Amino acid sequence: MIKYILKRISVSVVTLFVITFILFLMLDLMPGSPFNDDKITPEQRELINEKYGLDKPILERFVKYTSLMVQGDFGVSYNIQKDAKVSNLLKGRTDISFTLGAQAVVLGTLVGAVLGIIASLKHNTWIDTLTSTIAVAGVSIPSYVFALVLVYIVAFQWRWVPVLWDNSRQAVSSILPVISLSMFTIATVSRFLRSEMLEVLNSDYIQLARSKGLSEAKTIFKHGIRNALIPVITVLGPLVVNLMTGSLVVEKIFGIPGLGELFINAIQFNDYNIVMAIAFLYSVMFIAVMLIVDILYGIIDPRIRLAKGER
Repeated sequence: MIKYILKRISVSVVTLFVITFILFLMLDLMPGSPFNDDKITPEQRELINEKYGLDKPILERFVKYTSLMVQGDFGVSYNIQKDAKVSNLLKGRTDISFTLGAQAVVLGTLVGAVLGIIASLKHNTWIDTLTSTIAVAGVSIPSYVFALVLVYIVAFQWRWVPVLWDNSRQAVSSILPVISLSMFTIATVSRFLRSEMLEVLNSDYIQLARSKGLSEAKTIFKHGIRNALIPVITVLGPLVVNLMTGSLVVEKIFGIPGLGELFINAIQFNDYNIVMAIAFLYSVMFIAVMLIVDILYGIIDPRIRLAKGER
């Protein structure tokens, strides 16, 4: 197991390095410059590029950037907050986006799993129809539509929670954004778990377990759910990244000062260091989640670990 984990970590580190270089190269090839002010003369632009090291060859700049990045230094902002450390700009926003995303992941996974299991056990009943309808609605309707409906009913009409984000009341302010973000996860997890559970419950080894006198509860929880979770984990991985990095539209609706707003502003103003830092965080999140998924594969079903090791 340790050898398997170390191998997956090594692959993840190499992948992250390649992604970082591609991001750095793409930003360098982008049209325009962080200093597009028409009032700046060519001589002044050359001095500014020299000040920030943008006049150096791309490989030299990449090596210097990565050496500082591994120490947590993402450079300084060129435009949004001139010469301010990017790491300081990300601190508060990262905490907010990741916290909301984590809460949405937990809520969506738990509720979706419960609905999926109940739907599979109550197959072809009104309960199954109801959960399937919820799942279809959750997949079909964007999260920002749920957000707008919740704002109008819960915040505006009932006045149970504030309409806009309030830093002094973060726990209350996060209720509606978390519910809005979790709807797609609830729908996705419930749909996949329902279909996988139905397939597993009708499999030969489940029928054999029942014929041997194993209790229904033990059959379902020990053999059914465990085997049905593997495809669900595959789907859940990318969803975790999307939620934990936040949703730009949902953040805009609730006035949440998260990463999404800063990311869009940085792209508009060609603030390369901020764009690079946030894109790097997204990449780290995605690779870390997929690494965890791979490790969970090996824990849930050792046959997967052995098969990958043989290859």
